Amino acid sequence: MLFLDETRDEQHRLLVQGRAKELFDGFRAGKIRKLSEFEQYFGKLSKDIPVEQGVNIDGVQLEAGAFGSESKVAGIDYTTKDGVKKRLTANYVVENTDYAAVVSRLKGAVRMPGLEAFYGQKDIEYMSAGFMMKFKNVDWERFQSSFKAMTPKERSAKYGYGSVDHSYAIGLSGMTSKYKPSNDRVFLRGFNAVHQRDGEVLINAFLIYTVNPADDKSVAEAMELGKKEMPLLLEHFRRNITGWEKAELNGFPSYPYIREYNHYETDYVLKVSDMLGARMFWDNVSIGGYPLDLQGTSANKWGIEMGRPDKYGMPLRSFLLKNYDNVILAGKNVGSSAIAYGSARIQPNTSLAAESIGVILGQIQGKKTLRELKEADMPALHSYLESKYAIKVTGVTGRSKIEGWSAEEIAKLDSGEIVYPSYVQKRKK
Repeated sequence: MLFLDETRDEQHRLLVQGRAKELFDGFRAGKIRKLSEFEQYFGKLSKDIPVEQGVNIDGVQLEAGAFGSESKVAGIDYTTKDGVKKRLTANYVVENTDYAAVVSRLKGAVRMPGLEAFYGQKDIEYMSAGFMMKFKNVDWERFQSSFKAMTPKERSAKYGYGSVDHSYAIGLSGMTSKYKPSNDRVFLRGFNAVHQRDGEVLINAFLIYTVNPADDKSVAEAMELGKKEMPLLLEHFRRNITGWEKAELNGFPSYPYIREYNHYETDYVLKVSDMLGARMFWDNVSIGGYPLDLQGTSANKWGIEMGRPDKYGMPLRSFLLKNYDNVILAGKNVGSSAIAYGSARIQPNTSLAAESIGVILGQIQGKKTLRELKEADMPALHSYLESKYAIKVTGVTGRSKIEGWSAEEIAKLDSGEIVYPSYVQKRKK
């Protein structure tokens, strides 16, 4: 996933902080665009950290903890890709996989309703997976100049709504919607395209529905569907985009871009009203932003946007698995409702939380556990984050988009009965 979404507030001020800022600044400046450049950045982060890839988890060992007889993870048994059996023990376990590899094995972990509840579906379904498209021999300069030379009417007729500059092509959904996929499980939505330099282009726009990240067969099937469709997509772009007449495929991804899996209950579950209400928490570990962007499912192929927050806080409690002593949920596993997840899931939000939690762990080691932290403990920890790492997660205010709403309206907003963008217009009348 080499197309990065920035987080900004409604004044368009950048919200990205911490170690992730180097990545996002480099991406925006065109210095981190290609796979090798991403690998170099992440290589710096992982330097001196032992990493084992391609392992299979055999079992999770539990022991008595504060929440009962089996509420603390004591160890993880796994098999390496070379077939060696090992056991890992640690004070904390961080779940940051696409399919809750550890947490899904914990009987006390409570799965919350997903988007299937919002769409009224019987079966569990996750946001579509992405098949990242990569092309070469694109004349991006001609693409950009021809787009800008068009009149608004010409542009609308050829491409629909969208924009193209020296780095990005966004939208163009009039052109993408004309594509007729060969399979009803795949869909081409509007572009998120980045020019990687040298005529190489990466696009996040091709969706595959009903992919189960925890099922190897389902993931493999999704990859085959994507590879099969790519030559047809290439031909569509060659015919319909100026500057793409000589474009060629430039390899396939090794894995789908997984947006979502099960949502597990945390000590505090982020809600839609927290985000649109610009709520801040005493235990903030991140300042989040980004529209509540629910990517498509088979029930709603285009997806839906459920509102645009200014900015909001993300508390430490939303990263602590409920009923377990020492399990931290990171990245896509953040504790939020399925609708609030549309915004919570974005990389800068959870990257900052991960860094903040890591720093806090270092500061409290041997003194307290994360769960033992009280409101009185946080000012010193927040001050340390700001002075040492330039991470500011306190003393920040955002603009509430639900000022004056009744408790009933807020409850309906959180449950999905109210779709904010349309409801707010009716409410004004």
